[in-house]
Amino acid sequence: MVLLLKKMYQWYFKVFKEYADPRADEYYLMAYSYGIFQMLFISLGYLYLIDYLKKFMHNRPPYNLKSAILLYNGLQVCFNGYITYHAFFESLNLSLYCSPINYSTEPRHLFVLKIAYFYFLTKILDTLDTIFFILRKKDSHVSFLHIYHHFGMINITWIGVKFLGGGHSIFLGLINSFVHTCMYTYYFLSALDDKYKNISFKKTITQIQLIQHTLLILIYGFLLFTDCSYPKFASFFFVPQCCFMVALFGEFYYRTYIKGANREKNN
Repeated sequence: MVLLLKKMYQWYFKVFKEYADPRADEYYLMAYSYGIFQMLFISLGYLYLIDYLKKFMHNRPPYNLKSAILLYNGLQVCFNGYITYHAFFESLNLSLYCSPINYSTEPRHLFVLKIAYFYFLTKILDTLDTIFFILRKKDSHVSFLHIYHHFGMINITWIGVKFLGGGHSIFLGLINSFVHTCMYTYYFLSALDDKYKNISFKKTITQIQLIQHTLLILIYGFLLFTDCSYPKFASFFFVPQCCFMVALFGEFYYRTYIKGANREKNN
């Protein structure tokens, strides 16, 4: 038992001291000694909170959260737009063929890491979607896809900041933040006035999500066949993850917009 614990400690030290980006240690939730435990507390706490709130709301009427949702969606548009803007201009300096991570302390590369960290924080903020759904008693929106996506993104983006703060990672942040800018703009408008609610645009958002994950499969899958110093473990992790997301979003799209549409026609 003692030998096993020693081996685990040595592995932990090797991964988080030798392979992790030391520049990330200064950020909250990223410390070498306990950052991973804070991150796990947040991501697992998210799952616990879902269960707790569902029980809390069981015999209660839904809350009217229009003002809070408008503020939340407006902030998300601003935050994701800010990340998209800086990620886009940084991507102009990169190559889709191979863009290694620059771990230097030059101002430009430190700023890239700061944007990556801010991107991680927005993924924690994203979990408010779930809380709003439950408090408004829209539990049908809290699907496995919804929960898995938010839970997964907290963990993936933490790993991104800790090990992959720059280089090819910028493409993930750029594509995903652009998609979220479009998505939260629609959510803001539809929360502002029902006249902006449009089933065809909701369908388009799902199509954009499918395109997003397909692009990421291509971008990170291509790295597996190149001699690039960008860590290949990222591709081995991201490609299957994105394939799974394509399957989940594809199933949702078929069930909601194809099978559902056919059912309405038959009725």
